[in-house]
Amino acid sequence: MFNFSQDLGIDLGTANTLVFVKGKGIIVREPSVVAKNLETGSIEAVGRNARNMIGRTPGNISVIRPMKDGVIADYDTTSVMMNYYMKKAMKKRSLFAKKPNVMVCVPSGITMVEERAVIDATKQAGAKEAYPIAEPFAAAIGAGLPVWEPTGSMIVDIGGGTTEIAVISLGGIVTSESIRIAGDDMDEAIINYIRKHYNLMIGERSAESIKMDIGSAKGGKSPEEMDIRGRDLLTGLPKTITVTSEEISKSLDDTVDSIVNAVKSTLEKTPPELSADIMDRGIVLSGGGALLKNLDQVISDETKIPVFVTDEPLESVAIGTGKSLEYINQFRNSPSVSARPLNK
Repeated sequence: MFNFSQDLGIDLGTANTLVFVKGKGIIVREPSVVAKNLETGSIEAVGRNARNMIGRTPGNISVIRPMKDGVIADYDTTSVMMNYYMKKAMKKRSLFAKKPNVMVCVPSGITMVEERAVIDATKQAGAKEAYPIAEPFAAAIGAGLPVWEPTGSMIVDIGGGTTEIAVISLGGIVTSESIRIAGDDMDEAIINYIRKHYNLMIGERSAESIKMDIGSAKGGKSPEEMDIRGRDLLTGLPKTITVTSEEISKSLDDTVDSIVNAVKSTLEKTPPELSADIMDRGIVLSGGGALLKNLDQVISDETKIPVFVTDEPLESVAIGTGKSLEYINQFRNSPSVSARPLNK
């Protein structure tokens, strides 16, 4: 039997890592970024401090994002990063004399090898035991959907590296879709658009700021403008240009279309009874990508189903991962607690 006061829920995301502690809520919320000294191999910074170094480091320091497309791209760096965040969470508590059990989220489309890498990295980071949970299932729990009831609930979790879509009923994933297109692809699309149309090179952080400030899934009623700075590819000198929300919306068309098509594909595979439930209850969006303006309206227009953004889209997965620890004994053998793909 677990002592839940010792346990952690971790949302190990491509863009951000969140740590949930029962009774305390989300204790740690930091970027999934590590700064490493290439000469000595030592870790210079982790999280927010490392993120601030992006594009500003000397040649001997590399800023690494150890997670890519929702899975581990750099095993050792991921372990170091998780160890740092687990220790940071444990410092704020008085009961941590033993190693915690950790529930960690993984994409629903993950392979067995990728799943094992997450489990091993979590244990290496200091966990007593590590248990994977499918990301859309955790997001549904965190969003407050009735996942244990005999009714269909549809969740669309748009993170940094993956978009996870699932229809859930009776504590299990009935059908799901996992695509490696999400927030990072939106940033990349903006970078490519600015480079192609203005011969201006901008960084990841600038692209993310543009997306958050004036980005939208379709043009708004009142166009917005934003000044952005970068390096002119023709002269090599710094340059400032002004872009409009319509241009940014246009640059995001392909990414948004991919997400909408994945939602429609999941609906096509959904049993009729559950489809009727989703028509009544609507589709719930979570994750940082859910904050893109008008995305809910675009999905609703394409599917003819109401779409809602959960109250805390950035925290839904972490909250659900933490809460799922309470069910692990009762539902130890449930397919939802396993991260393996279902109905593939």
